[in-house]
Amino acid sequence: MTASTGSGPHLLTGGAGPVMLIGGAEDKRRDKAILSRFVAFAGGAEASIVVVSTASSLGDMATQIYRELFEGLGVAKVTGIRPEDRDQADDPEVAAPLATATGVFLTGGNQLRLSSAVGGTRLASALFLAHDRGAVIAGTSAGASALASHMMAFGTPGPTPKNRMAQLSAGLGLLDRIVIDQHFEQRGRIGRLLSVIAHSPSLLGLGLDEDTAAIVYADKVMEVVGRGAVTIVDGSRARTDAYQGKGHRPLMVSGVVLHSLPAGYWFDLRARTLLPGAVRGEEREASE
Repeated sequence: MTASTGSGPHLLTGGAGPVMLIGGAEDKRRDKAILSRFVAFAGGAEASIVVVSTASSLGDMATQIYRELFEGLGVAKVTGIRPEDRDQADDPEVAAPLATATGVFLTGGNQLRLSSAVGGTRLASALFLAHDRGAVIAGTSAGASALASHMMAFGTPGPTPKNRMAQLSAGLGLLDRIVIDQHFEQRGRIGRLLSVIAHSPSLLGLGLDEDTAAIVYADKVMEVVGRGAVTIVDGSRARTDAYQGKGHRPLMVSGVVLHSLPAGYWFDLRARTLLPGAVRGEEREASE
């Protein structure tokens, strides 16, 4: 599979499937562009989709919402699972549907509920195996945050980075050396992402606007789709006094590289560089 980046074809290699990180509040009523893209990756009408709604406080209602959405997009086989504790997530029967899934969708809700119930269990292993054999893995809102190695557990909004503004915990680990925040522009979360990167500059911060997705391919090249933008915070060469932070005082952070990428732009997560040119939709479709 290839896609032009404006300076020649970009090769999408390896057997691992794409990972779709959705900032929450994806369009469910009009053209459903992001959900349609997920279904297309999963195989369209032939897809076998598993919805994991552990993060949601809505219970089975969350599963039903996405079941109806995916069935409305032409998918005949949609299975819902909702383990509420580690014993359930370690049950072979709960993890079994992922063995044949072509797409796995993690709903929004509370990412700590999801990571604490699923991390390190049979279900987590099944998620990795599904990804490795080519299934598309998507998470929206809390589901997106939980897919990274480091997870934004909780924090406070605001534009100024401050000490103790956010708390990290371990995510499910599908994407390494990344921390994700969602509802980014809508909830004013730039300060807390800057704070996290100041304390952990080896991580790359991704801030996802609502109705916006970052699609990460096997070679760790990311495509942006949707209505908003993806904010990337790279602190690898920044200077900070975060190690001296006390209380909730503002932090000094200097030299951070910040990217704001709307739909159509591509970014190399390994090299931490913008790829030249935007990919035209017709070029992308012709290559798939």
